[in-house]
Amino acid sequence: PRKLNAGVSFGAEHFAETSYYFEGGLRKVRPYYFDFRTYCKGRWVGRSLLHVFGTEFRAQPLAYYRAAARAGRLRLNEEPVRDLDIVLKNNDFLRNTVHRHEPPVTAQPIRILAEDEEVVVVDKPSSLPVHPCGRFRHNTVIFILGKEHGLRELHTLHRLDRMTSGVLMFAKTAAVSKRIDEQVRQRQLEKEYVCRVVGEFPEHEVVCEEPILVVSYKVGVCRVDPKGKPCQTLFQRLSYNGSTSVVRCLPRTGRTHQIRVHLQFLGHPIVNDPIYNMEAWGPDRGKGGKIGKTDEELLKALVEEHRSKQSLEVLGIGEEDLNSSGGSKDCGDCTKSAEADPINGSSCPAEDEKDPERDVKEPERNDVAACPLNSDINLETLDKDKELGLCGNQDGQTGEKGWEEKDPLCVECRTSRRDPSPKELVMFLHALRYKGADFEYCSSMPEWAMEDWEE
Repeated sequence: PRKLNAGVSFGAEHFAETSYYFEGGLRKVRPYYFDFRTYCKGRWVGRSLLHVFGTEFRAQPLAYYRAAARAGRLRLNEEPVRDLDIVLKNNDFLRNTVHRHEPPVTAQPIRILAEDEEVVVVDKPSSLPVHPCGRFRHNTVIFILGKEHGLRELHTLHRLDRMTSGVLMFAKTAAVSKRIDEQVRQRQLEKEYVCRVVGEFPEHEVVCEEPILVVSYKVGVCRVDPKGKPCQTLFQRLSYNGSTSVVRCLPRTGRTHQIRVHLQFLGHPIVNDPIYNMEAWGPDRGKGGKIGKTDEELLKALVEEHRSKQSLEVLGIGEEDLNSSGGSKDCGDCTKSAEADPINGSSCPAEDEKDPERDVKEPERNDVAACPLNSDINLETLDKDKELGLCGNQDGQTGEKGWEEKDPLCVECRTSRRDPSPKELVMFLHALRYKGADFEYCSSMPEWAMEDWEE
């Protein structure tokens, strides 16, 4: 029997960790202290804490962990860790307090389309993840709905990719979630998207049935491949302005990035797709599945292209995600990280077919190596009493106080990043309509999909 996920439950103590502010058309989160927690993995038993850090969490030098221990930020079974040579035992509980920075998202508000005692339906802006994942926590739909609309304990019925906008549904009870989930599994849910693509799309209806394979869950890249999973998308052109076309998309299956990958294969990628309309795919941008690179070469080229444009944030990743060797290990069937949350037992998004444009990144990880450090400061000689104390309070909450202070162990505090422009945070793919056996929800057509729209 399939285990039904409980609603995502966050309370006042989570929402009080920090607050939002708005700047330059962006919603930003004030930096805050946060506890990453994990129980001892079976393979760690009998090994020293220092050995585990040095072999499994190499995004930081060992000097970082020594400094963190001196600062009282590492706790084992709720006791401060003084000696990293301590040997781990079964069921040991480890807590690591880090200074957390989140990438900005669009300042566009989340519009509630419908709400009753069973469901909440919203119009999700582009750039917002649905739930906490990777570096995002407060800048997510779940947290914004909880903090600004008082909507809590929602059950995710389907997901949209971070860069995809449009209709997003949540159930308020487990019973409603189960009922709609059955409709999804019996293919009773109709989904309609609209997008703007490169070139003159054919006037007749186009059906694409190319199988899709995930190349990397960490970066979030898929491609057409005979070894991939079967899928089908129907496309119909709505308008053409001489350079780009507006296309109606009807996905009959729910593979990750299905619409975007199929459009790329057809030679009409989404105009501003930050993954599938990049030079890294070659001169034909992946048309017909012709790439001319191995998967490793493709990923490296994609990352380098975004790095050169200082736009890694648009991918939802940072340098630390690329450098960490203790992070997600890609597998053929599952998006769960090798270090996925052992406390909450995060479910595997690959097991369901709820949405073809869902994000491939796994739900939020609670591991002890989440704050990277590529530092040029001398961690060994930092003065514990004067410099390493938490800028906020010891409960991991800063709220309005202390967020402007620099944390000596946090590389983000010493890193200057270019903010993305609001335009960079919009991709021309929108979930226009969701229809089930007893419901139908629609959003308005986005401005960029109007027939007379011009760049």
